[in-house]
Amino acid sequence: MRPAVLAAGALLLSASASAPNDDWPQWRGPARDGTWRETDIVDSFPEGGLEIVWRVAIGSGYTGPTVADGRVYVMDRLEEPNEVERVHCFDARTGTALWTHTYDCEYAGVSYEAGPRCAVLIHEGRAYSLGTMGHLFCFDAESGKVLWAKDLDAEYSIQMPVWGIAAAPVIEGDTLIVPACGKDAYLVGLDAKTGAERWRSLSDRGNYSAPIVIDQAGERVLVSWTGDRIVGVDPTSGALHWEYPFKGSRMPLGVASPVQYEDMLFFTGFYDGCVLLRLDPEELAVEELWKRRGQNERSTDGLHSIISTPLILDGYVYGVDSYGELRCLDLFDGRRVWEDQTAVPRARWATIHFVQNGERTWMLNERGELLIAQLSPEGFEELDRAPLIEPTLGQLGDRGGVCWSHPAFANRHVYARNDEELVCASLARD
Repeated sequence: MRPAVLAAGALLLSASASAPNDDWPQWRGPARDGTWRETDIVDSFPEGGLEIVWRVAIGSGYTGPTVADGRVYVMDRLEEPNEVERVHCFDARTGTALWTHTYDCEYAGVSYEAGPRCAVLIHEGRAYSLGTMGHLFCFDAESGKVLWAKDLDAEYSIQMPVWGIAAAPVIEGDTLIVPACGKDAYLVGLDAKTGAERWRSLSDRGNYSAPIVIDQAGERVLVSWTGDRIVGVDPTSGALHWEYPFKGSRMPLGVASPVQYEDMLFFTGFYDGCVLLRLDPEELAVEELWKRRGQNERSTDGLHSIISTPLILDGYVYGVDSYGELRCLDLFDGRRVWEDQTAVPRARWATIHFVQNGERTWMLNERGELLIAQLSPEGFEELDRAPLIEPTLGQLGDRGGVCWSHPAFANRHVYARNDEELVCASLARD
């Protein structure tokens, strides 16, 4: 018999209880949980395929678009005539370019040089961008005026991860929390309006997983997966509340964000499998419920995901394993319920991004195909599939290219990018 599903209570992300939001202002959406709450969305695609409303040319990059207040934000990189990173703002309805900020940025000691990784964060009229080498900017979101800027390497001596700075910052109250990967400053808390440092915390090795903020035992807790452990820290001071060792066996390679389900936290990485932690409701502590890891990247157990963050629905985990195997796990013991290999072609690091809308799951696979699906313990039911954007070679010069950037869902449209363009397609029901 499966264990009873525990009451969520105060452990839910506070933003998850908010009213539906038409914007997609940060990594994985309004509540940072991969949930899209709009209604009046199509049940299937038109016979002729998706209606592309507009497309604009951009450069290469892994940064997924974000959408707020009628504007779309994305970052890219150019190598000629000079190495630069750029932050763009477009009109969400027409694709008209509203502003661009360009700055010199030479990549050094970073593999996979296609461009910036972190989604632009929009909050209270300000846009925050974080580049691959640690260039942090705060803009007026409407005009593009730089309000403040920091070179995190110059200030915090970044211990650069192999694939660069990739974990998207998060806002808690009026504090911008940045996974800076600095020496004695893995996490940095900054005044969101001025950029002034409020605290710095941890000396862990760098990692790529974007943090989340949750409620636990009456406190707000920032959950972050570093290169050495999973930690819960005070978002107002950086003080360590709890830790769980989850060090990469070969190297730090945690890209997926933590996933909260009621009083549990799920983590998954390419080499080291997955672990489920329980949050103590009475005190700031965690305990391991189970952990699964296969013999290697081909003989896996549980879920060895690399790029995509899984979904947890009704006590089951849905995610992509190391070679593109779409899997369902029983959340309570990690047992594999089923596996499917039709959602994305089998390949090392094959990727699907998951977004939940009501009872349906929207999936953008690395071939640039948008899928509407129903995920349940009974299996993967594909309801429809249509090409959205072409794979390109900048992000991966293999298998004809990929689309590894997370899409945005806002205003009943989907926004997606590759290494050459940003596209907007309507998903509104007539």
